[in-house]
Amino acid sequence: MTMHFSVLASGSTGNAVYVEADGQSFLVDAGLSGKQMDLLFKQIGRNAANLNGLLVTHEHSDHIKGLGILARKYNLPVYANEKTWAAMEKNIGEIPGDQKFTFDMETVKSFGSLDIESFGVSHDAAEPMFYVFHHEGKKLALITDTGYVSDRMKGIISNADMYVFESNHDVQMLRMGRYPWNTKRRILSDVGHVSNEDAAVAMSEVAGDRTKRIYLAHLSLDNNMKDLARMSVSQTLETRGIRVGEQFEIYDTDAKIPTELICV
Repeated sequence: MTMHFSVLASGSTGNAVYVEADGQSFLVDAGLSGKQMDLLFKQIGRNAANLNGLLVTHEHSDHIKGLGILARKYNLPVYANEKTWAAMEKNIGEIPGDQKFTFDMETVKSFGSLDIESFGVSHDAAEPMFYVFHHEGKKLALITDTGYVSDRMKGIISNADMYVFESNHDVQMLRMGRYPWNTKRRILSDVGHVSNEDAAVAMSEVAGDRTKRIYLAHLSLDNNMKDLARMSVSQTLETRGIRVGEQFEIYDTDAKIPTELICV
């Protein structure tokens, strides 16, 4: 059985990614309401009741808004590291003890032939981490909510078949926008979010011979636009010797509309 995934939602207002392989299916984050999450699942022809688990990246509300509701409604296991559990428990409500599992940073959990690898990112949360999915020689890397992409991160996510990659903001839009300076400084910091250009530089250093698709994710509602992100990323990649459309393709994600369920 091949690995498939869909970015159900991605952006400032909520984030969720669905991954399935070998009869196992997981949701990475549930940043929209329980009702919205169910509607998103219906749009890709899947049912949240059939999930084998919920994987949490960090405790910010745009990643856990519907987590407690889904976990209780469908009796789903929830996986997070200990610091994230401590930081989010007051916001997700009571989760029965037999549904709570620890997934430590920099470890791998195996579910059948699907291996899920966790790795730390640089963000202003308790212990933020993202995931790489490995299945029968295929590799899917998810990385958003990081202020920069370190050499360690690049080594972990290098040469994936497909990426869901943060391209959060246009620096000039952010600097000229309505946000207070403290918020701008936080976003631009090493524990904030990566810009279109910085994302493209990192992409140029991790994309390999097997890379086919990169999905631009977690776009800011106020400080970015899909067309601008695609253009900025493509232009920066071109200056580094990579032509989009020849080595790999760039795809959009949306805050409310899931991407098609694609085979990795």
